[in-house]
This record gives sequence, C-alpha cells and structure tokens, in this order.
Amino acid sequence: MGAVKMFGIDSTVLMIILLAAVSAGALAYAVLFPSIEVQKKTDARFNRVKVAETDGNVVKAARDRVNEASKRKKSVQESLKDLDAKQKSKANHSSPPLKIALQQAGWGISVLQFYIASVVAGVLFGLISLVMGAAFYIAAGIVVVAGLGVPRWVLSFARKRRFKNFMEEFPNALDVMVRSIKSGLPINDALRLIATDSQEPLRSEFRRIVEAQQMGLTVPEACARLHQNIPVPETNFFAIVIAIQAQAGGNLSEAIGNLSRVLRDRRKMRGKIKALSMEAKASAAIIASLPFIIVLLVYLTTPDYITPLFTDPRGNMILGASMVWMLIGVMVMRNMVNIDI
Repeated sequence: MGAVKMFGIDSTVLMIILLAAVSAGALAYAVLFPSIEVQKKTDARFNRVKVAETDGNVVKAARDRVNEASKRKKSVQESLKDLDAKQKSKANHSSPPLKIALQQAGWGISVLQFYIASVVAGVLFGLISLVMGAAFYIAAGIVVVAGLGVPRWVLSFARKRRFKNFMEEFPNALDVMVRSIKSGLPINDALRLIATDSQEPLRSEFRRIVEAQQMGLTVPEACARLHQNIPVPETNFFAIVIAIQAQAGGNLSEAIGNLSRVLRDRRKMRGKIKALSMEAKASAAIIASLPFIIVLLVYLTTPDYITPLFTDPRGNMILGASMVWMLIGVMVMRNMVNIDI
C-alpha cells in the first residue's frame, strides 16, 4: 500500500515536519526560559522598588507633617512659657506702683499731685473733725486715715470701675476685629479701627497699641502691653492668642472669634455668681451697719447713756477698738462673699 498524502504531501514527511517544529519550539523554550524568568523577576523587583519608593515618599511626607506639627507645638509651648515668665516677672497687679496705678485708673496726674491731694484731704477731714468737737488725738488719727487711706481707696475704686468698663466693651471690639479681618483688612488696620471708633477706655488703650507699633514694636509685643495697663485675664488671653498666631500661624479671625465667645461666657458666669452671692452680700451689709444704727437710736432716745463713749477717754478707746474689730469683720466677710473667676 502506498503512503497517504495530505495537502499533496506524504503523511510521513508531514509528521516529520510537525515533529521537527515541535522539537524546535521545545528547544527554543528551553533555551529562552531562563532569560524569560530573569526578565519576570526583574520586572517584579522593579515594581517592588517602585512601590517601596512610593511608600517611602508617603512615609516621608507623613514624617514631615509630624515634624512640622511638633515644631509648631514646641513653638507654641515656648511662646506660652515666655509669656508666663513675663507675667511672673512683673509686679503684683493687685497693688501696683502708684505711677502705674494712676495710669491704669486713667487719671492724668503725676505722683506728686496725688500726694498733694492726699495731704489736702487729710487736713480737710482733720479740720472738720475738730470743728465737730473731736479730741485732738482723734483728729490726728482722722488726718492720718483720711490722708493715707481715702485717696488710695478712691484710686482703687476708679481702677476697678475702669477695668469693668473695659471688659464690658472688649468682646464687642473683638467682634469688630473678626469682621475686619474677614473682610480682608490686616490686623494693624483692625487695631487702628478700634482705636478710632470704639468707646473709652478701649479707645485710649488701643491707641497706645497703635502708637507702640508706630514706634517699632511688633503686633504681639504691642498687644502684650495692653495687659500692663489693664491687668485682667481677658487682656492676657488676647495677648496669648496674638502671640501664638504670630508664632505658629493659623486662622486669626477664628481664634479671635472663639476668644470673644469665651469672654462673653465668662461675663455670664460672673453675672450668675453675683446673683447667687447677692443675698450673702446684703446680709453682710446689714450686719456691718447694725452697730451704727444702734448707736444712733440710743443717742436719739437716751443721749446721756451713750455720751461718755464720745467724751470720756476710756469711751474713745472703746470706740477705737470697736472700729478696728468692725473693719476686720467687714474685710473677712468681703473676702468670703467675693468670688472671682
């Protein structure tokens, strides 16, 4: 039998060609397989390196953000430490030097003028007591008390009233600053706007801030001077906010707006405390005034019974000791009912 032909070719020859092709393909694969595997491994290694580089960039960026946040936190902490050290190094604001107290009260007089006014007040009260028939040593005591105590009490009262007026208007001034900054004005112009359009004592105090900037001080340094003239926690908070913003950056209008809300909350809290302590203060005032009322009533009903207290030296000593104890009691009750936040 003859060989079977396919496509005009002998089947045996066709099988030989097919086997030769398969063998050639197998030989080529065997020869090229190592290089193919090497290329695959190279590509895989390249992809891993690329992913590692991307991850490294992400890690580096995250590390940079952490370092930047750490630097800002450290800068803020250093600013707070510096401000705290400056506050501790200053004199006690409850009893500042007389020159500073006069400036804080808004009185445009010198220390010498204050001393002259104190002497005049003491002599005037002493003459009035002598005219009313008081003994000489009592008049001398009145001169000392009136000359040393009354002017300083008036000065302290004027300082506290000025601080109170400042704190009443300070949140409104901060709101004006927030709106000015949001509208695009720099903080210097916002401070100048308050120094021009606000009420006293804000106008004069912010004018001092603007003048300090014109003399070359930075905004944080000029705002820190506000706490020297108005030594209340609110001005200290304001100076800290400005200093932190200058050191670490951030949204100044948002920070000042938050401070304004905090100050208003503090004012509401003071009002609640005042309302709760009003009963105790009224009781203290009634108790403190009872001895004077009793003396007046006894003098009006039986003057001979109480007159020796004013005419006899021993009665004068009793009155003096009673007044001292009364003053001590009033101070103790005042410290008990006065709650500050």
